[in-house]
Amino acid sequence: MILSLKNISKIFVEDSNKLLALDNINLEIAQGDFFVILGPSGSGKSTLLRIMSGLEKEFSGKLNYEGVTKNDFSFVFQQFALLPYLSVFQNVELGLLARGVPKNQRHERVLTELKKLGLEKFVKSYPKELSGGQKQRVGIARALVTSPKIIFMDEPFSALDSFSAEALRKEVLDIWRISQTTIVMVTHLISEALELSNRIAVLTSKPGQIEAVLENPLSRPRQLRSEGFFKMEDKIKELIKI
Repeated sequence: MILSLKNISKIFVEDSNKLLALDNINLEIAQGDFFVILGPSGSGKSTLLRIMSGLEKEFSGKLNYEGVTKNDFSFVFQQFALLPYLSVFQNVELGLLARGVPKNQRHERVLTELKKLGLEKFVKSYPKELSGGQKQRVGIARALVTSPKIIFMDEPFSALDSFSAEALRKEVLDIWRISQTTIVMVTHLISEALELSNRIAVLTSKPGQIEAVLENPLSRPRQLRSEGFFKMEDKIKELIKI
């Protein structure tokens, strides 16, 4: 087990009003898992992901990491989060600079990740010159370049058109299969969760609670229009209605 959550709750306070966003969350995530957190808008999915990754500090309960530190984490944001005044190469290089990696090693590692994602021709380009799909590929390359043990992804395909999202999901699956890095991803799309995950945590509406943690029985590569896929989709829809 690489990460476990014990009795995690989160209350937001605004103008003396208290809002319980997450209520008594208990989860265990295994090394090499592709774990998807699924739920409707307002269920606290992104808040939970931020707690798990250390970006959200104020909460009750306990996080336990085994064999990893926060230097082993990377985060892929929904809205790309690229620095507009830095080139593609410089954006991807940031995590290595922060870790004091020597220049020649940085250069090699950045180019390796850009080639994996078909971005080698855009090394000197700036974010404003890229399409949405290319920007998110840069974000993924930036997450991968530090050789993380866990990658947290907050609805990483939601800002893309359907064709770009479909292509990038396949690339992420290929990268995960080869690297066996643990991925924890948030989505509100049942079909996306079923396409990608090994396991799925289904969250209820506010306050966010775990309705169920499901093993994904579908064999890879996933057949998205199969009887098994539709049965799992219907099962999850019923859980979310509860």
